[in-house]
Amino acid sequence: MAMIAAMRSPVTTPDAPSAIGPYSQAMKAGGMLWCSGQLGLVPATGQFAANDTAVQAEQCLRNLDAICREAGTSLSKAVKCTVYLTDLADFVAVNAVYGRWFEAPFPARATVQVTRLPKDARVEIDAVVEM
Repeated sequence: MAMIAAMRSPVTTPDAPSAIGPYSQAMKAGGMLWCSGQLGLVPATGQFAANDTAVQAEQCLRNLDAICREAGTSLSKAVKCTVYLTDLADFVAVNAVYGRWFEAPFPARATVQVTRLPKDARVEIDAVVEM
């Protein structure tokens, strides 16, 4: 077990919101960066960027990008993302924001509708990123 623990390391940056529970912003392990889901919270204020899903999605991706940069990689190296929406009617708007952050070949992705997200966020995005 100690060998496994030595092979992974947490990533933390003040440029993304602090974890609101017992988890790390991200973990480096196996040549990958495993980013926890990010909400559309502005790190400096702890408040949502807006009550608009697309604006929150943009902030989610900014937060993920900050975590990636702290780890020494880039969100452009994402291999898998998951988008959690409280309303799939926002899919097109979020997709437009998401499409500005990535270029082909795009990361694999799942998008799911959930009943509720922490802090009543409208969207949450996580990522697995190549180091």
